[in-house]
Amino acid sequence: MKLPVFPEPPRAAGRERRSLSEATLRSRGAVEPLAPGEPRSQVKVFADYEGEVRASCEVLVVGSGPGGAVVAKELAEAGRDVILVEEGPPFGVDDFRQEPGESLARTLREGGMRAARGRMLIPTMQAIALGGGSVVNSAICARSPAWVFDKWAERTGTSSLTLDALLPHYDRVERLLGVSPTPMEVQGERNLRFKRGCDALGLSSEPTHRNVRGCRGSGECFTGCRNRAKMSTDVSYVPAAIRAGARVFTSVRAEQLLLSGRRAAGMRGRTIEPFTWREGAPVEIRAELVVLAAGCMATPLILLRSGAAGSSGYVGNELQLHPGLAIMAVFPEPIDPWEGATQGYHSLHFIEQGIKLEVLWSPPAVLAARFPGLGHDYQRHLRTYNRMAPFDVIIAAEQSRGTVRPKRGSWDPDVRFDYAPRDVEKIQRGLGILSDICWAAGASSILPGLHGVPDELTSPKEAEILKSKRLDGRDTITAANHAFGTARMSRRPRDGVVDEAGRCHDLDNVYVADTSIFPGSPAVNPMLTCMALADRIACGIIERW
Repeated sequence: MKLPVFPEPPRAAGRERRSLSEATLRSRGAVEPLAPGEPRSQVKVFADYEGEVRASCEVLVVGSGPGGAVVAKELAEAGRDVILVEEGPPFGVDDFRQEPGESLARTLREGGMRAARGRMLIPTMQAIALGGGSVVNSAICARSPAWVFDKWAERTGTSSLTLDALLPHYDRVERLLGVSPTPMEVQGERNLRFKRGCDALGLSSEPTHRNVRGCRGSGECFTGCRNRAKMSTDVSYVPAAIRAGARVFTSVRAEQLLLSGRRAAGMRGRTIEPFTWREGAPVEIRAELVVLAAGCMATPLILLRSGAAGSSGYVGNELQLHPGLAIMAVFPEPIDPWEGATQGYHSLHFIEQGIKLEVLWSPPAVLAARFPGLGHDYQRHLRTYNRMAPFDVIIAAEQSRGTVRPKRGSWDPDVRFDYAPRDVEKIQRGLGILSDICWAAGASSILPGLHGVPDELTSPKEAEILKSKRLDGRDTITAANHAFGTARMSRRPRDGVVDEAGRCHDLDNVYVADTSIFPGSPAVNPMLTCMALADRIACGIIERW
């Protein structure tokens, strides 16, 4: 059988490799506006592969989410020949589904059923799509505070990684994505009730900064933005990379690095049929430099299966999460909670204590699955759905740790997480504060969703049980979609997997640019810090190579 070969594209006349001076780094703004349209015509999809696939490039980037897409775009614009590989398919507007079960099965790994195991199951949603998690997250873009990087330096010696060092990279990413505070006209009453409660209690709160342009407040972030207002990487960085000459191969799973001593010559993998996830033909892509940005769960698996970067013993270890809990505030009058930005307001008042408070929204069927009661009692909650608003708390679980390992007979990870009692206490403190916010916002009752607590609490006095009862993690319905730390950054090789430039300590030409390199919690939603770090890593590669 003749093997299809996707050749290197010819370099445009006058297109040369470029390095970025500090002045250039600070001055570069957003790319030109992106024309609306479907991504299919610009990328290789599963139907394009006939038999074994072989290709070669200068730079292979594995993963098109917030980390990989940034690196691909910057290196392509610097004149490198880049191939960007993504295991999931591209999604156009017509591909999104509002029905949550179908949406989860199409856009999330393991059909949205992935969970960390330990004393309890903690669901964790990881995307499988061109654009990665940026396609299905709520578009929150928050800068980590300066003290986060001080903590990282104390833990792993990353003294050069400071907020000041990241500021120009935060700036560049925010300009390209159009990051700005959520405007009042798309907040909706659900978000404004949270603000009202915070104001009444004297707690600071603010509109979330989000990577959107022209948001209509439809609350569909988790099932894909049909308005194409969310500037996920598949409609921002990936098209910019393509315009600069990058090639994009979707439906390709990276499985193993091709290693020779301290160098990688590329990777082997397979094509993967969208939505059935059946394996197709073998893939081999040769490269002079490899950047792994497959996510906190997949990047360590690639390294472990390759027998690479393991001298420190940290690959796949030090998994950290942001566990979260939600409660439902029920108001005496309709507030039409489906209207407004998915997560338009949050409070960082307790962020130094590791507690972040925010508004939440997800598809109605998902929220309804958590309603208490049976029969007519359950039906009563459905009838008052238009009067409800979910508020949630996420925490930096600094006492808890987990691992990511290959699962026998599967390409999915075996994820384990030890949810420490002190972190359960922290999230319970946050839950008590949320309760106070609900009452201050005018709630007539709340649905706490906790084992051993009444299904519905109808007064602040009744709600004191949320603060006084000793909760076990298994009493809660905890989820955690922010994951990091499984290939952590460190100054010394013995303390981590990659150095402060993102390069693997054990390999000369392999970099990592996703949340797995975080030495600890970013305190806030991790996407923006991941993208700023990826921008920094890409600029460093351009300067040195």
